Amino acid sequence: MHEPFSALGVSAHIVRALERRGITAPFAVQQLVLPDALAGVDVLAASPTGSGKTLAFGIPLAERVAGAKGRPAALVLVPTRELASQVVEEIEPLAAACSLRIAAVYGGTPVGAQAKRARGAQILVATPGRLHDLIERRLVSLRDVRLLVLDEADRMLDMGFRPQVDRVLRDVPANRQTLLFSATLEGAVMELARAYTSNPVHVRLERPSDQGRSDIEHRFVPVTPETKLGRLAETIGGADGLSLVFVRTKHGADRLARKLAREHDVRAVVMHGNMSQNARERSLAQFETGKVSTLVATDVAARGLDVDAITHVINFDPPRTGDDYVHRVGRTGRAGRSGTGVTFVLPEQQTDVGRLAGRLGHAASFAASVGRSTAPRRRRRRGSAVA
Repeated sequence: MHEPFSALGVSAHIVRALERRGITAPFAVQQLVLPDALAGVDVLAASPTGSGKTLAFGIPLAERVAGAKGRPAALVLVPTRELASQVVEEIEPLAAACSLRIAAVYGGTPVGAQAKRARGAQILVATPGRLHDLIERRLVSLRDVRLLVLDEADRMLDMGFRPQVDRVLRDVPANRQTLLFSATLEGAVMELARAYTSNPVHVRLERPSDQGRSDIEHRFVPVTPETKLGRLAETIGGADGLSLVFVRTKHGADRLARKLAREHDVRAVVMHGNMSQNARERSLAQFETGKVSTLVATDVAARGLDVDAITHVINFDPPRTGDDYVHRVGRTGRAGRSGTGVTFVLPEQQTDVGRLAGRLGHAASFAASVGRSTAPRRRRRRGSAVA
């Protein structure tokens, strides 16, 4: 049984703010992180996306920054604009309960307006590139930061942000608290942790393995280049909620959305890195509200996109790695809901996708569809009888 938030050291006004949002019991990652984080200890948390980690650091942010005179007093570094917006949305009610202001800083929007909001906020949520730019222009100072959060640290490193992170954190006081969250705590992530934490507590939340979760069905569908688009339209048509379709390239996303509309009368919006922030936010708003039930996206949406009504994640193009698969399919089956992950497999992709499925524990699902469909047929010898 979960302890109540109050038993973990969360103050009454934060508990009430959570209750107003219908949140009455902490998730596992919150139970593990909150006591140490609220006590001011550095924490390294291995926690998959969708586990409730935003509140695991959002609650300590609101609690420990309350009453701070310096601005910003807390900094959250995130890898993408979408995640920055979602972190702000999640934490804002808690910040308001403590009379704190929160601001987001990311690319694709005017620099001056963002800098002004950042200077007036106690909590700053930022992507490394844009924050680095503001620091270089002397538009933002981090000298008063006393609590630092590195969210999805592995993703930031994958995206090549280590130089910007290093530059940004040179301006953050050394006598601060640091909370680092990552899907994995190994390799480059541990190097980052060693550089920027002090005697941290290690917390590891075992993946409900989006690989092995009972609330997500994993399907592998054999297709050919000629049947692939039709199977996609058929899968979308059979979904009872929102469908998130992943492709590998930005141009592929645009092209697929056009073909769905032209050939199958399926309306879809797109999301990828070549779009302006306003355009991405418009697409996400149409998708979240259900005005458009299909979003075609690159891996920019594989982390940080938290939309409850997604019932189907469709890998139109298979992911390259197991982690990519987990993060993509983790967009469905959120917070105990059910969902379906569908991966299309072309003949030339069967070996690679089969290996990936095996590593993730989905060998039986793969074999039941793709494996059976591609099993070599026994050739009859000429003149032999059929039993």
